[in-house]
Amino acid sequence: QVQLVESGGGLVQPGGSLRLSCTTSGFSFSWNTMSWYRQAPEKQREFVASINNYGTTAYGDSVKGRFTISRDNAKNTVYLQMNSLKPDDTAVYYCYTPSDGTWGQGTQVTVSS
Repeated sequence: QVQLVESGGGLVQPGGSLRLSCTTSGFSFSWNTMSWYRQAPEKQREFVASINNYGTTAYGDSVKGRFTISRDNAKNTVYLQMNSLKPDDTAVYYCYTPSDGTWGQGTQVTVSS
């Protein structure tokens, strides 16, 4: 059974940083593309970033230059380093594996002074 468990969310001031983690199990992590999405209240779920098995990355326009996705295949974990956070980044952040269509439970990120 595929499982994705996010962690690392919390409350941070504007301009601050957070690192999210998504620990996985139940599938061949190293061979699969991993993605992060987010959903703010009353908004549609939005693509944030992805990384494929070659390490090639892609980012949503709103986070380019501020967020970095990375992976550790030995730990079956994907990360999202978020810098220069803005109030508009406030959302629930979800980990997603497209090959299986599985979502994590999400972790709340709140950017506020």
